[in-house]
Amino acid sequence: MARIFPFQPYRYSPRAGRLSDLVTQPYDKISPEMRARYLARSPHNLVRIILGERLPGDDSKTNVYTRAAGYLSDWMAGGMLVRDQEPCLFAYFQDFCVPDTGERLSRRGFIGLGAVEDYSAGVVHRHEQTLSGPKQDRLELLRHTHAHFGQIFMLYPDPERAVDRLLEESAQAAPDEAMVDEYGAEHRVWKISDSARISAIRGMMADKKLLIADGHHRYETALAFRNENPGLEGAARVMMTFVNMYSPGLKILATHRLVSGLANFDAAEFLSRAGRTFEVEEVRSPDELQGRWQGAPRGTLGAAIGGQLYLLRLREPSDQLDVPILHEMLLGGVLGISEEAVRAEKNLHYVRGLDKAIEAARRGEAQIAFLLRATSIEDVARISFSGGVMPQKSTDFYPKLLSGLTIYRVDG
Repeated sequence: MARIFPFQPYRYSPRAGRLSDLVTQPYDKISPEMRARYLARSPHNLVRIILGERLPGDDSKTNVYTRAAGYLSDWMAGGMLVRDQEPCLFAYFQDFCVPDTGERLSRRGFIGLGAVEDYSAGVVHRHEQTLSGPKQDRLELLRHTHAHFGQIFMLYPDPERAVDRLLEESAQAAPDEAMVDEYGAEHRVWKISDSARISAIRGMMADKKLLIADGHHRYETALAFRNENPGLEGAARVMMTFVNMYSPGLKILATHRLVSGLANFDAAEFLSRAGRTFEVEEVRSPDELQGRWQGAPRGTLGAAIGGQLYLLRLREPSDQLDVPILHEMLLGGVLGISEEAVRAEKNLHYVRGLDKAIEAARRGEAQIAFLLRATSIEDVARISFSGGVMPQKSTDFYPKLLSGLTIYRVDG
């Protein structure tokens, strides 16, 4: 049973400035350059809280987390952040162009609270592994601020699109909030305060399983915080955006792998060893590679080495997806990159965009660029609902959910 709740979030008021100067991409997608840009936009930009500056003199009493709590308290006291007067859900629509193809799509979802459930309860399902470092960082921020600033991106199955229709009915008037982000995606939010409509949405969601699309680290942080605070009722809930996995606007992009820093790497030796389990074939262009990918069986990958492109096709049929095949057979098996090195991103970096990955190999920034097809939502759901997990960065749901549109204080 998926337990969904309306809530009274804090939201930026007009006193704080333009919304586009205040909200951010999720913390783990903020590069140093983006962070500097956010800081320059406004003294009340959320990055000061979710990804604050660490200073040389920091100690247990004064540090990045205590400063975050101070900013939050000051902005609430100064009217920069104002709490909604009534419990609500929020329709959240995103209109965007798909990178590489330019296809125009619209994704429908809604923001609310969801119960923090143990995975063993069979309600919330993960699909990716997590790392301890990011969870500890997010837990310290939550301990100090008692607030969630971004939503967990949750998928639910609704092939009839019944919830979507209610959301579309709620979005007939002008949005309460609207802005365009740095990637050109338009974000629009409508408050849903009608009790009958809220009850209808909650009822439709009650029998749904939930699948974490993005936010695994923050969800497991919420689990840890709930367990630390059994007497704090608000800690048993976390802010989520719920999106129908059958939505035509749900888009997963491929995340390509750049390999670098390998001692004594020899391209000919790699191709020879890979050829024991893969058919290896040169291709002339990215267009040819993508054309050959269409309808190809699992275990069909691309690779760029220098200025040359290759198609790698597994010799024996496999039920595994392309990403674990790559990690087990090529990264681990052929190149000898350990799981520890993968988790630490020691020899492995990730990039969105086929052309960008190929260019990194051509310019020598990567010894090999492994090129992947996007994972389908059907495969993600099949693996997740059966209790399986995929390697990190197996999926890239696009666009991301903005942080700061709504802020949930666990203690009111």
